[in-house]
Amino acid sequence: MAKKVVKDMIHAKGFEIGIYTNDFENEYISLTDIARYKSDDPNATICNWMRNRDTLEFLGLWESLHNPGFKPLEFEGFRSQAGLNAFTMSPTKWIEGVNAIGVVSKAGRYGGTYAHSDIAFEFASWISPEFKLYIIKDYKRLKSDENSHLSLGWNLNREISKLNYRIHTDAIKDNLIPPELTPEQISYTYASEADLLNVALFGRTAKQWRDANSDKKGNIRDYADLNQLLVLANMESYNAVLIEQSKTQSERLIMLHDMAVKQMQTLVTLSGSALKQLPSVSDE
Repeated sequence: MAKKVVKDMIHAKGFEIGIYTNDFENEYISLTDIARYKSDDPNATICNWMRNRDTLEFLGLWESLHNPGFKPLEFEGFRSQAGLNAFTMSPTKWIEGVNAIGVVSKAGRYGGTYAHSDIAFEFASWISPEFKLYIIKDYKRLKSDENSHLSLGWNLNREISKLNYRIHTDAIKDNLIPPELTPEQISYTYASEADLLNVALFGRTAKQWRDANSDKKGNIRDYADLNQLLVLANMESYNAVLIEQSKTQSERLIMLHDMAVKQMQTLVTLSGSALKQLPSVSDE
């Protein structure tokens, strides 16, 4: 199955520049959008840049470092012609000629020429060093937003939640899993109890979250905020106690949701931020 393409946007001096990733590691930035800063004919601008000998040297080096399928002999043919008046180059010619992966041509409404961020920043320098700085500034802002949930405090609460998860699973094992259950049935029991907490706190199951967020890595809990993670850790301990008291799952759902609402209200009051509304259990 092909990986989901995740799109985003960089804003630089009033221009919107598309960016996408297939693997959350390598990001491709629109050369077409960058070129519009300089010209109304972005494709011609890109082709002019690519026919430059220095550009070809850079592109060839990038491919040799990152692309096992790079064709060096074909590249030498291009390099020998670079600088001649009759020499032309285009994204498609480059991609097909050397089996390039650093430059991509995309069709459709949001199509155009994209390049790996390493290459895109080199192109932006050629377009305008000043414009490149604006692009880098907003690119860093974008990366900072993506990584904000990995802060020390977030990780601390995530680890607390994982520790309490062990208490939670032990209670399930000791009280809800008869010895005659198959491994598949045991796995379902654990998943059902985990989703009980998800519904009580987030208003949806893990599967419902994945279906609505297929472009994101991780799971619903990886995108929880600090307060939610702290409440989740408390809920796991509380649910373990309720299980040992032989409360039914429907009874526990209501009690856990009430606890989540009260604790979120308390935490928000202490932090001085606005309460993030929890969905009603009756909505599920």
